Amino acid sequence: MQITIVGAGLSGAVAGRTLAEAGHHVTIHDSRPHVAGNCHTERCDETGVMVHLYGPHIFHTGDAEVWDYVNRFTTFRPYRHQVKTTVQGAVYAMPIGLHTINQFFGKTFRPEEARQFIEEHEADLSITDPQSFEEQALRFVGPRLYEAFFKGYTEKQWGMSPKALPASILKRLPLRFDYNDNYFAHAFQGMPENGYTPMVEGILDHPNIDLHLGSALDAASAGTGDHLIWTGPLDAYYGGRFGALGYRTLDFERFTSTGDWQGCAVMNYGDPDVPFTRITEHKHFAPWEEHEGTVLYREVSRACEAGDIPYYPIRLTGEMAMLAQYEALAEAEENVTFLGRLGRYAYMDMDVTIRAALDVSRGLAQRFE
Repeated sequence: MQITIVGAGLSGAVAGRTLAEAGHHVTIHDSRPHVAGNCHTERCDETGVMVHLYGPHIFHTGDAEVWDYVNRFTTFRPYRHQVKTTVQGAVYAMPIGLHTINQFFGKTFRPEEARQFIEEHEADLSITDPQSFEEQALRFVGPRLYEAFFKGYTEKQWGMSPKALPASILKRLPLRFDYNDNYFAHAFQGMPENGYTPMVEGILDHPNIDLHLGSALDAASAGTGDHLIWTGPLDAYYGGRFGALGYRTLDFERFTSTGDWQGCAVMNYGDPDVPFTRITEHKHFAPWEEHEGTVLYREVSRACEAGDIPYYPIRLTGEMAMLAQYEALAEAEENVTFLGRLGRYAYMDMDVTIRAALDVSRGLAQRFE
């Protein structure tokens, strides 16, 4: 069969490879001049640093098959993601753990003492069923830690009060009562030795795949094969029939320096009067490399407008009602499959993206036998 795929990011590449290996001819189009979508990486000509051009992507998973899959196409080097945050004139480790609790409150708690202190003196136990981000945070850590570490950062990231955001956003972040400052707890963690783009190029390197970069397709021009896999925005496929689904986008202010500018890969800024949410220093994402120069980006989050790159789906009540209308149209399609964070209007980590692409494309391969 002839399969057309719109998008050469992780979803399109993995689905295309699976179907190509099953004997189908796959044509992939991407409007950008490179593969890998938002996890695209490239070397800085000035410093030699490997840069995550659309913001840092950290590979972490508990899915052994997904880990084995990406290791087919590149060499992963050990990497443990550690995040710091500057707030109220001090630097703390994130997520909140025993060190941050002791530092913030000026204590020397042991783990059980810290747990008891938070539960008995900080957490708002009157909140039994948190509905909003703010309620979840107050029940989770109490008002003082919430005000310092979550409120200002969240307002900047999402452009709205935490009272208006769902509790599920905060539930992804752990609260620890030990000194473990690794951001992720998955069994498999690492960074591709030469960046994500060569990895995706490897996935796409198959004789049954024809790749066309700088080639933008809309719904009408994409539907020329036997089946279409669409990884672009779901609402765009239908011409925005019910309105535009809401996203947050990012503006990046790039700057360079020499040596080690901030001492870590990611420094968050929680104070509301600091306009950016974080600074990323990209040499730290490849700690096995040595570079005299360094490349950094300040990130500012704002509402996504026409022509912007959509990063984070908002998924509030209005968007979810609109999404249901688009999903009803998508479910009625016989020869179109929607994949990826844009095609499904969902925030998806890389491993979840790959797992979904594998499962869906394997199902299609069986269907097309």
